[in-house]
Amino acid sequence: MTTTTAENSAESHVFEADVARLLHMMVHSVYSDKDVFLRELISNAADACEKLRYEAIATPALLANDPDSRILLTLDEEGNRLIVEDNGIGMSRDEMIEALGTIARSGTRAFMERVEANKQGEGAQLIGQFGVGFYSCFMVADRVDVVSRRAGAEDAWLWSSDGKGGYSIAPIDVSEAPARGTRITLHLMEDAKSYASRWSVERIVKEQSGHVPVPIRIAEKLGAEAVQLTDGSALWTKSKNDISSEEYTDFYRGISGQYDEPALTVHFRAEGRHEYSALAFVPGSQPFDLFDPDRKGRMKLYVKRVFITDEAELLPRYLRFVRGLVDTADLPLNVSREMIQESPILSAIRKGVTNRIITAIEKLAESDKDAFLKLWENFGSLIKEGIYEDFERRSQLMALSRFRTTVSGDGYRSLSDYVKDMKEGQQSIYYLAGNSLEQLNASPQLEGFRARGIEVLLLTDSVDSFWVTNAPEFEGKALKSITQGSADLAQFAKPEKDKEATDEKAPAEVQAFIDFAREKLADQVSDVRASDRLIESAVCLVAPEQGYDRQLEKILQGAGRLEAGAKPILEINGDHPVVKAIAARGDQPALRDDAAFLLLDQARVLDGDKPADPRAFAERLARLMEKALQ
Repeated sequence: MTTTTAENSAESHVFEADVARLLHMMVHSVYSDKDVFLRELISNAADACEKLRYEAIATPALLANDPDSRILLTLDEEGNRLIVEDNGIGMSRDEMIEALGTIARSGTRAFMERVEANKQGEGAQLIGQFGVGFYSCFMVADRVDVVSRRAGAEDAWLWSSDGKGGYSIAPIDVSEAPARGTRITLHLMEDAKSYASRWSVERIVKEQSGHVPVPIRIAEKLGAEAVQLTDGSALWTKSKNDISSEEYTDFYRGISGQYDEPALTVHFRAEGRHEYSALAFVPGSQPFDLFDPDRKGRMKLYVKRVFITDEAELLPRYLRFVRGLVDTADLPLNVSREMIQESPILSAIRKGVTNRIITAIEKLAESDKDAFLKLWENFGSLIKEGIYEDFERRSQLMALSRFRTTVSGDGYRSLSDYVKDMKEGQQSIYYLAGNSLEQLNASPQLEGFRARGIEVLLLTDSVDSFWVTNAPEFEGKALKSITQGSADLAQFAKPEKDKEATDEKAPAEVQAFIDFAREKLADQVSDVRASDRLIESAVCLVAPEQGYDRQLEKILQGAGRLEAGAKPILEINGDHPVVKAIAARGDQPALRDDAAFLLLDQARVLDGDKPADPRAFAERLARLMEKALQ
């Protein structure tokens, strides 16, 4: 309760703009399932208890005479209130302002944009994904009071808000605060009165927070004796045979902050040189910050059931989408963060957990193709990062990967599928990298491969341009970009209809034009040559044999990591009607001059770029059109 002293010394603050906007959404009920607010508050309370247990390793006095963690839910049906209290670490004044007045985690703007774009369809699952769990209480409360006292502190603070624009914070007499920890009082809205009833609260706790590793108790009214709802037993210490899928899902939602179903659950106990338990989940949907460059893994480290840190690198970076924990007895409880990063024990655990997760994904690919492909669509681009980063498991990850190709249609193909169906005499796995399937399917560089029935991988993730340079072969077959070097297509026969429409060798006058263009464009291209990869288009650009392929060069230049790319090669289709017509005008040097530059700019446009000199391009095009219309 707010005392007279608190009222007289209360400081008023205005929420940050993003918080105010978010609260407006909460108050106006953008979520269909409001029950999630209680799960979020209980999850925060459990985290506070775990943080205290960790700090008490170095400072046992923080526990005082109350060593056992707990969460207490108090119902006040007469006053239309629900109170959530924990005896965890608590918060100081500055910590309350930071935790309750701002949104520390990134992604809030993305969250709000998604909600506004689809107000009907997203549901409660968005709350936990964006680190805004506390604010969900404003879906059911028109005022929220938070009283907190940090463990070991002699002062306590009251934070209060109606969720409309700001909040107040004031000191409060310690006699009205918990001995340590936090008490959150929700003054429930009229249409949320059921959250003060035992039946409603008990149902939510058992469905959504049954395996929080802190005991939860409930008191049916103020001053009543509390009874236990959950015992706080650690799910990961139990046998898999004793755990239902519903219990795994409940635990996953609590530890991950997401509201979906896990796509894969990996639970095991390792024994031998190092003993530890691991419980890991692959989410059923993408976390919002999946591609945040600063995002780290979300695996928690416990030592003998005491939470130590969620910053230990328990998995390689490319598995950062996995949520879960590892609990070991092989480390001391007072292990420092520096020791964690350098510990050979953690290195061994990291290797073991990584191997088990990848093996579980492989088994899913064999046993449930549809479930695996959904997982791949969500996280395949990250798994491919592993091909680039994890030499030890490179072959394993390549075999696991799936791709769109020129023959896959709407499905996916593995590299093993590709190698099995290769043409006789084919020594390379061909690929084309770009920004979208639509762009790649329209690429002129594909024409010769399609005409000969040669499959090409269509790679649209940014990481694709990098892993192919670090994985030079698969099952003895080299990976080769079709936008770099020679196409090596002469050995593969074209269909009869294409043979009749094309000549094997460029006619003399076409070769003369190619020689002319090579000399004329020498400042902009490294070579001009006849193409065996073009069927329908007149021209295309390819990269030299040495160096980067076209897409990787663009990525590096866009990131400022490459000042200037290598001069490309201009390939000309000697059988194209336009090229033949230009080549036949050997007596018109001005026209041939304009045509050479226009063909180069046409190749640039087909490659997704702009003409090098738009004004010169327009002038040349105008002159050519004028002659054509005479």
